Amino acid sequence: MGVLSFDYRPHARFIDPARDRAQLWRLILGVILVAGFFLVLSQLVFGTILGLLEPQTANAVLRDAQTGQTAGGMLLLLFQLGLLAVSAALVVIVVHNRRPATLIGPVSLAVRQFTAVLFMMVLLTAALWLLPPYDAGEPLSQNMNVGRWLILLPIAIVAVFVQIGAEEVLFRGYLQQQLAARFKSPIIWMVAPAMLFGFGHYLPESAGSNAVTIALWATLFGILMADLTARSGTLGPAMAVHFSNNISAMVLTATPDEMSGLALYVLPFGIGDEAAMAAWLPVDFGFMLVSWLAARLAIRA
Repeated sequence: MGVLSFDYRPHARFIDPARDRAQLWRLILGVILVAGFFLVLSQLVFGTILGLLEPQTANAVLRDAQTGQTAGGMLLLLFQLGLLAVSAALVVIVVHNRRPATLIGPVSLAVRQFTAVLFMMVLLTAALWLLPPYDAGEPLSQNMNVGRWLILLPIAIVAVFVQIGAEEVLFRGYLQQQLAARFKSPIIWMVAPAMLFGFGHYLPESAGSNAVTIALWATLFGILMADLTARSGTLGPAMAVHFSNNISAMVLTATPDEMSGLALYVLPFGIGDEAAMAAWLPVDFGFMLVSWLAARLAIRA
């Protein structure tokens, strides 16, 4: 099967549960409610937790969660994003009268596909570390004591899985399913959620002149994950690629200025180093495309 072939027959089965209540007004209401549920749940869950702390400690935790430069702040940020999945689950029950599990596709198939693609991603990541085809310019800096990193590793893996799972459930699950059930064109159901995903990565204050490029990277990532979902009929492959990407970018290596609290190493430049980031981004684009092709190979699509 060619690289640019489009066998989206599994996608038809993936969106079947969304067809009965695919009115556009339901989707608009659903998006509003997802945002509302997320804000309320964040306040209830994390507001309660922070309320148990001393005010000075609570303020410090909140500051850390905004940048992710400490382990505690990073874990808080990742688990909070997990509430997006809870919010989407509530919306499909209340607005669309269907089971939350339908956002994932056939669960047993999703698990098998996730496992197959994740194994492929591990091989790619190992190749990236053992036989790097690029040079970051300077050696990586150790960000955390290895012993402490190993202690935090299990909960870091869970936190990243919660975060990527929530984002996939919302963007490639809820939004893609509901749009595809209403509109036939992939330009709508594939590109629209990806653009929203990319907008969430638009950070001009942090990234400066690279902000648009980073947002475009995230948009293309969203399109490729939508393609994997359409080819596989589940969220399994997209979750595996997303999980591998974020483990590499948050737990193995990270930029030193943001979201580095769980990383073993940090890059020799930060997201605010515009020249170095501009030189690094093409490598990221290339690896993203290779990951997409490898995931397709893993699921034979």
